[in-house]
Amino acid sequence: MEIRLLRYFWTVAEEKNISKAAKLLNITQPTLSRQMKELEESTGVPLFHRERNQLSLTEDGIFLKERAEEILMLNDKLDQAFLDQKKKQLSGTFTIGCVEADNSDTLSMMIEELISDYPQVRFNLVTGTSDDILDRLDKGILDLALLLEPIDMSTYDYLVLPRQERWGLLVSKETFLAQKETLAPADLKGIPVLSSNRKEVQELIANWLGSPFEELNVVGTYNLIFNIFSLVENRVGSALAIEGATAYRNTEQFKFVPLEPELKTHCVLVWKRRIHTPVVEELIQRFKHAFQA
Repeated sequence: MEIRLLRYFWTVAEEKNISKAAKLLNITQPTLSRQMKELEESTGVPLFHRERNQLSLTEDGIFLKERAEEILMLNDKLDQAFLDQKKKQLSGTFTIGCVEADNSDTLSMMIEELISDYPQVRFNLVTGTSDDILDRLDKGILDLALLLEPIDMSTYDYLVLPRQERWGLLVSKETFLAQKETLAPADLKGIPVLSSNRKEVQELIANWLGSPFEELNVVGTYNLIFNIFSLVENRVGSALAIEGATAYRNTEQFKFVPLEPELKTHCVLVWKRRIHTPVVEELIQRFKHAFQA
């Protein structure tokens, strides 16, 4: 006799009503009625007294319910034992690279849940530029990477995260730009700008400008946003950046002014096409379950 069928019977016996039991089991009432009828046919004895909308157990039904409780309890204990064993087996360390972005908190949430379920798991988090992280990923130093588009992902497997990162200009509150709510392409002409040194980012900005990137007055480039805060504060230039990378700075000194028309990009979880450890595979599957359509 199938465990599934015993669970169906036990639920009906507890609820004393097919409709209520069907809702709890998330199946249709006709399906459950048919299952109970087939169960009585297979046992060769009546299991229920049927009186209007109320069911009660026959002596054979009471006997089967007692045996079903024992079997279901043993089955649940066995399932839990295998789950506990899996948790003990899933251990080890994974290494993940991460750029500065608002989606970093998504990564933190996923890691927290993984470690909560599997206490033997450890991780190594590496921050850096997209180029540095990709280089380490290619060399096998990193298992996974959280990167910001635009990026060439033709040689990787990846998952695009749904929350978008908004681009804008990080400016000192002492400049006239801080009075603006948004910045159009014309607003950037002539002002001193700090920009990422990544070619892909510069091409993204050029497409937004509708003109060559070289037409901007770029006084300096950077690889990590952390390096440019003092430059912005001292009004050496205003920095093209994503909002998530600047969100935790002192708002008394800086203001993030979004670009208009709005420019947004996604973060992507990236990994090499190779066999991964069970820990890494578990984390990938959790991201897919949470964010893949």
